[in-house]
Amino acid sequence: MEMDRDRALRAFAAYVRPYDAHDAKIRLKITHTYRVAALCERIARSLALDGTDVDFAWLCGLLHDIGRFEQLRRYGTFNDAVSIDHALCSVQVLFDEGHIAEFAPALAGDETLYTAIRQHNAYRLPGSLDARTRRFCQILRDADKVDIFRVNTETPLEEIYGVSTGALRESPLTPAVVRAFYEHHAVLRSLKRAPADHVVGHLSLVYELCYPESLRAAAEQGYLWRLAAFESSNHETAAALAAMRGHLRAWVGEALQTASDGV
Repeated sequence: MEMDRDRALRAFAAYVRPYDAHDAKIRLKITHTYRVAALCERIARSLALDGTDVDFAWLCGLLHDIGRFEQLRRYGTFNDAVSIDHALCSVQVLFDEGHIAEFAPALAGDETLYTAIRQHNAYRLPGSLDARTRRFCQILRDADKVDIFRVNTETPLEEIYGVSTGALRESPLTPAVVRAFYEHHAVLRSLKRAPADHVVGHLSLVYELCYPESLRAAAEQGYLWRLAAFESSNHETAAALAAMRGHLRAWVGEALQTASDGV
């Protein structure tokens, strides 16, 4: 299927127009959307996908967070834990309410697109996915994670985590969160007990990246390292984070070298 990107971009602009563009959170999600779409395209090209599949990956990025705008309007927050599952809201807006026809009519019943958007914020993908669907899920999830590093650098962490500066800077780290970091996997939301746990949780997303190009993008853009440079006034937390920074740089360097050797 040939993708009409101009149509999709016009449809996105029309969809978000009723929302308050002066609201910093709305602007953040609009910028995030465009960046994730571009990252999806970059990753897809690195995998030597054909033009149709590159366009499809780009569209996944453009549509993945469409539910965020209604989430913010209804609940005033992007925190799924206290509002709604934004990925579920995205597929409801697109497929249940029929907005997908404004973006790409031929994809109104596309199960791969539906699944990629629905699963982009899942802790783990279902094991039953076919190879094509899993690939697009992974491309989107990678792109989303890479731009989350930017969002968490350019947006005050106090605003993202809903805590005061004092609480964040003085926060301890939960041992289970530290263990998850060194086990090289994402941190379950249920393990996070202290504000600084969220910083470690976001850093741990790098371990979940599936494709070498995703890791290259994360390392090149520098946001990962800026997030890792978070300064704590809690001496134990500061020491733990310093050790994590060293570990993370070594791990990323080794992973990139392995990817380069495998080319």
